[in-house]
Amino acid sequence: MRAIVIDNGVSLRRDYPEPASAPGESVVRVRLAGICGTDLELANGYMGYRGIPGHEFVGEVVETRDASLAGRRVVGEINASCGRCDFCADGLGRHCASRTVLGILGRDGAFADYLKLPNRNLLPVPDSVSDELAVFTEPLAAAYEIFEQIEIPKNRRVLILGDGRLGAIVAMAFKAEGYDLIVGGHHREKTDRFRDFGIAVELENNLESGYQVVIDCTGSSAGFRRALELVAPRGTLILKSTAAASESLNLAPVVINEITVLGSRCGRFALALEALASEKIDPRPLISATLPLDEGVRAFREAAKPSNFKILLRAS
Repeated sequence: MRAIVIDNGVSLRRDYPEPASAPGESVVRVRLAGICGTDLELANGYMGYRGIPGHEFVGEVVETRDASLAGRRVVGEINASCGRCDFCADGLGRHCASRTVLGILGRDGAFADYLKLPNRNLLPVPDSVSDELAVFTEPLAAAYEIFEQIEIPKNRRVLILGDGRLGAIVAMAFKAEGYDLIVGGHHREKTDRFRDFGIAVELENNLESGYQVVIDCTGSSAGFRRALELVAPRGTLILKSTAAASESLNLAPVVINEITVLGSRCGRFALALEALASEKIDPRPLISATLPLDEGVRAFREAAKPSNFKILLRAS
């Protein structure tokens, strides 16, 4: 099959082995997949990943022993847990120590003709939700995870730091849920587009401190430090970014200002699908371009450009 592979660079292969069927798992023909910041980090050496990246996808089940999934259009939770440990028993399979993660850790991903996931990870997509909407399920689920982790009163001043793909989808989720928010970013060409989405935006250098909730979506190791400068005393700092690089951090302000710091990662797909099906959120304006899988290497270059939001790959 065709596949975009990370192995000392990003390349297109046309002879990559197709995923073999296994008990409890289904093979999915990928229809559409999205490139995110994590994929770009992996291509730059993050986690030493080798294999097929990609974890944002919508596809069609073509091989399964689960009759309820056969032929269905699906999206898939990316963490494939063991199902036996204490974390899994407590419903925290996303933190299973033995898990594989689609296109990130120990499991080939979605930038290919086919992928394989456990049946329990696959969710049928409602007919009313197009492929172009469904492909946003994973990042939207990550945004809605914040509401699962913490209750944020609607009268709080919310700042989303970062004007990229992640910041945009988190901003859309908060706007859909009725919050008064502002996005802080670096790129004028992007901040202008946020205004087109009906979201208040300001260049980061013009921001002043005092926000009761700051969500770091910068994808930068410097984002945490800047977020600490902007959050109000006794405020909440939510970290949505993972960055390969690291730098020294002065954590004294966390103690002195009594800041609550919350890490937030993957979320439940059902909530995101519900938001898409109800038309509460339409992320399609974030699509900068859709390229065929054969042009996957070029797609990575396009996704790395600061002026672009979401680059999609069409496999079928």
